[in-house]
Amino acid sequence: MKIISWNVNGIRAIIKKEFFESIHVLDPDVLCIQETKAQDIEVEKALLPLKDHHLYCNSAEKKGYSGTAILSKNKPIAVSLDMAVSEHDSEGRIICAEYADFYLINVYVPNSGQQLDRLPYRHQWDADFLNYLKEKEKLKPVVVCGDFNVAHRAIDLKNDKSNYNKTAGYTQIEIDGMDNFITSGFVDSFRYFNPDEVAYTYWSYRFKARERNTGWRIDYFLVSNSLMSKVKSSKILPEFFGSDHCPILLEIKL
Repeated sequence: MKIISWNVNGIRAIIKKEFFESIHVLDPDVLCIQETKAQDIEVEKALLPLKDHHLYCNSAEKKGYSGTAILSKNKPIAVSLDMAVSEHDSEGRIICAEYADFYLINVYVPNSGQQLDRLPYRHQWDADFLNYLKEKEKLKPVVVCGDFNVAHRAIDLKNDKSNYNKTAGYTQIEIDGMDNFITSGFVDSFRYFNPDEVAYTYWSYRFKARERNTGWRIDYFLVSNSLMSKVKSSKILPEFFGSDHCPILLEIKL
């Protein structure tokens, strides 16, 4: 089973940038998209060419903001939206697809804001999301993927010292949040296979960041420890363009 996760930074924008050609090459069994920036009906219209996938959307109440989608070749057993915590459930950030052997949860974690004004909210989100994941894990293993909006360690961003506790995505509160996911039994699958590799999944559109590879690794596949024996690979795919993020890949043999 080949799963692709990709923050597309606007579904209507990326489909004009060889997105369908990229998906044809990637040929995922499941495609998890974050930051659709569109309402359900607009997402459905944009993704019409991917007719061989079942499409599930979760759009924010605010138009042109956030939003997630899952496209799956095989129809999941069930699909649910959000984490059933009212303060978190209006921004279209979570879709859960249940398969025979695991839950696949697609997430777009809130950004803490340019002035870190949303950092207290983000702190609460991380705690509530971890509770949600652990409740799911009581029933079957979990694969959670998406844009977590945090670089976990110094190796995961180009300029760690100048960003630490100053920039959204690399504050100690956010790092602690990722630590909590890991210590609770979820495995950062890319780091599991590539402990020392410097690789990024996001580059600002400013200052020729991608050209200079001044990036951040903020997109992840976190996998229940009990499922890791089935995971064959976890990769970052920077050769695919169209967004300020690149796609990431997880392969599971079931």
